Amino acid sequence: MSKSEFCFKQFSVCQDRCAMKVGTDGVLLGAWAKGGKRMLDIGSGTGLISLMMAQRFPLSLIDAIDVEIDCCIQAEENVNNSPFVDRIHVYRSSLQDYTCENKMYFFDSIVSNPPYFVNSLKSPDSKRSMARHSDCLPFDVLLKCVRCLLAESGRFSVILPIEVIDGFVLEAYHLGLYISREVMVKTTSKKLPSRCLLEFQKQYCSSPEKIDAFLMETDGSRSSWYQHLTVDFYLEK
Repeated sequence: MSKSEFCFKQFSVCQDRCAMKVGTDGVLLGAWAKGGKRMLDIGSGTGLISLMMAQRFPLSLIDAIDVEIDCCIQAEENVNNSPFVDRIHVYRSSLQDYTCENKMYFFDSIVSNPPYFVNSLKSPDSKRSMARHSDCLPFDVLLKCVRCLLAESGRFSVILPIEVIDGFVLEAYHLGLYISREVMVKTTSKKLPSRCLLEFQKQYCSSPEKIDAFLMETDGSRSSWYQHLTVDFYLEK
């Protein structure tokens, strides 16, 4: 397997055109998020999460949107080479434009591995900077568009670094999106959480499901939680 291609059990992801490569964050979200018949992947990049969701939910139709042209070309390539080509549609569009054009469509599931660096030093690589910094898709804009596009019983799932969660959750609550599931993710059991998987819904949830999880055992092997979550995707070593 070359560095420009990442192979999973049912599909492969080429990533030479995209600044942000296949990583644990995307795999976690694609393996964890709830699905539905109609789904939206915001900031789809290589198309990884869309492909994972299509594999998990065989009756689904998925729109994958990204503002970066090379990402859309790459995602279309990966989708066309997958078993899910008839169910994933890639669009080059900002979320704002997509929302304006699709206000009459509502999604059972919306997923996003969004840009998350706020007020931090930007990379000289403009594409990588766009993928990682929230300037191009501020949290309030993301959440307002999600609120507009999400079905009444739908779920919105994201993965974020711990340090930005409080602001994101507060903004979501102000807009009428409430946590229904949460996983605090550690690298190992002895470390502090570094990532959080969050699921939101429109109805207030008084007792959201909350768990702590970790990815790796001390010997470097996958934890039982991570292994169970990704068993249908990762090739055996």
